[in-house]
Amino acid sequence: MKARCAWCGSDPFYVSYHDEEWGVPVHDDRHLFEMLILEGAQAGLSWRTVLNKRPAYREAFSQFDIEAVAAYELDDVKRLLANEGIVRNRLKVESAIKNARGVLAIQQEFGSLDAYLWPFVDGQPRQNRWHSMTQLPAQTEQSVAMSRALRKRGFNFVGPTICYAFMQAVGMVNDHTIDCYRHQELGGESQSEVRT
Repeated sequence: MKARCAWCGSDPFYVSYHDEEWGVPVHDDRHLFEMLILEGAQAGLSWRTVLNKRPAYREAFSQFDIEAVAAYELDDVKRLLANEGIVRNRLKVESAIKNARGVLAIQQEFGSLDAYLWPFVDGQPRQNRWHSMTQLPAQTEQSVAMSRALRKRGFNFVGPTICYAFMQAVGMVNDHTIDCYRHQELGGESQSEVRT
């Protein structure tokens, strides 16, 4: 049996997310936007809850088409708040729309959301070497800087902790523990190399 990060346990749903997605570098704007919105939606909830709602989120938010979400109006807010498949929190729903508009402004200025976000880690995934999940930080200097920059642009639900969870999810940092088979697959040193 493969060794994995402790947080995914044996839940097939979590194991699949851990094995196939968590920590894999993402450079597609639509996927980056999706993860930014989902991480914001998770505030105060478990990530498992939000992952369960992901298919409903994709349907409700036009498959995370940035231009489509940016064009949402009051009727769309009402429609979303009536959707039992998503987190029905007005502030979170309105922030998704506001953030979509912010992404469009970033794309206009920088060419892509990808080009704007990845420089926070100098364009390369940061390879961490954690021995256990208890060592993982809740936020870092880079996530604080990202949060500050996004808030300055009017984004909501992008605090330093949310930004760090986002960075983990989209592979800006490799936070698989060194005993996890994905750590080395995603560019980290082998466990024996870490010990030396």
